[in-house]
Amino acid sequence: MDWQPISEAEIWDEINQAAARMTVPQERFWEAIRILPEKWAQDPYGNLGGGFWAVAVLGRIVVWFNDIEGGFNFSRYSAYGTIDQYFANQDELEHVVGELMEIVRTGYSIGGRAGPPIAGPASGHG
Repeated sequence: MDWQPISEAEIWDEINQAAARMTVPQERFWEAIRILPEKWAQDPYGNLGGGFWAVAVLGRIVVWFNDIEGGFNFSRYSAYGTIDQYFANQDELEHVVGELMEIVRTGYSIGGRAGPPIAGPASGHG
């Protein structure tokens, strides 16, 4: 089975389903940070699919969908349209929105972050 990047129609489905699950405070916050979905570059992991779908911006943070891993993430960016940090979380959008609300409220992130693959020795050999 060959991997295919998520389509614009599919990202809208993800967004709409998550919006239906959001609490009222999450929904209000989401309305303040959301953007129309657009592809943002991320080197090297986003290259294969022509970038990742960005769906919200908060200051220098972008919320984006990792269609390789199948979940939403947030990362810092220094240039609009380019994701600086790759993460492999498989979070629902409402969870990411909730975490950003907590960062705004407290200044601290409460969730764990899954980073890119790390090269190392193959296990199970020898």
